[in-house]
Amino acid sequence: MHSQFHPLFIDYLAFFNGNQDYFECHEVLEDYWKKLAPGEKNHPLVGYIQLATGMYHWRRQNLNGALRILRKAYDNFQANKNSEFFEHIDFEDLIDHCLKSMDALMQDCPFVAFQLQVTNSELKSIVAKKIEDLPNHSYHFLLNKHMLRDRSDILNEREIKRNLKNRK
Repeated sequence: MHSQFHPLFIDYLAFFNGNQDYFECHEVLEDYWKKLAPGEKNHPLVGYIQLATGMYHWRRQNLNGALRILRKAYDNFQANKNSEFFEHIDFEDLIDHCLKSMDALMQDCPFVAFQLQVTNSELKSIVAKKIEDLPNHSYHFLLNKHMLRDRSDILNEREIKRNLKNRK
């Protein structure tokens, strides 16, 4: 299976292009990255994660944070431009949107979403189908998802790790 056809990468594309749930983009791609290349900070998936994080910060009007992380995404993309993770994405369009977004941030412009242009017709069709099934979240929810989401799984996992550590 081509790396861009992995279900988690497809989810990322659907969240990014569909309901612009950048928080969820980060979550699903972080899972993929940890399975594929844990700890590899310069991996192309890290660039995609940074892109979603930058967009999330921009929408929340954290302009400095957004600019900083989008620069990292841009640098990652440039360093990995020959990676298979860009094979079915219009790389030049992606880079152009990164540059335009960074320029807009430097000029204190309001948030502007963009789409990742999928160039493979089969992948494009799979992503489009996935988008149809996405929930239609309110703007407020997407803006504040990090505060509104159910964190019980995360808290339980931390408690288990803490208990294991205390037993040693």
